Amino acid sequence: MFYKRRDYSTIVNGRNPIVAHEYMGNDVAGKDIFVADDIISSGESMLDIAIELKKRKANRIFCYATYPIFTNGLDSFDKAYADGIIDGVFGTNLTYRTPELLSSPWFHEVDCAKYIAYYIASLNHDLSISNVIDPHSKIQALLKKYGIK
Repeated sequence: MFYKRRDYSTIVNGRNPIVAHEYMGNDVAGKDIFVADDIISSGESMLDIAIELKKRKANRIFCYATYPIFTNGLDSFDKAYADGIIDGVFGTNLTYRTPELLSSPWFHEVDCAKYIAYYIASLNHDLSISNVIDPHSKIQALLKKYGIK
């Protein structure tokens, strides 16, 4: 886990700048890492974290965002991928993705259409969405499928 420290006394381009990402965790040497966030806008935080993890000798680093909007373009991620900082980025299809993003070798789309359909069907039938959002049965099915106890 990283704690994002910001300078709340300053505003740069409409936001408070990040002063540091403080790492709070175990040794990551040789481990594959999954970095998750809600949005990739500039990607600055995600790439800073990936660089810090590489300094700690992490193996592969995969990033994920529910909303991969990339408002500052793809150049920094193209470079991070080319430099071996990140191994891939996963993002949902819950927002617009440019053709350039979709054709990037490091981007992998996560299709959420089935789950949105489950939400809509549950709501249309006045049912609880608990079964849709509860991951336990899905995780158990995957474990059983791959013979993991």
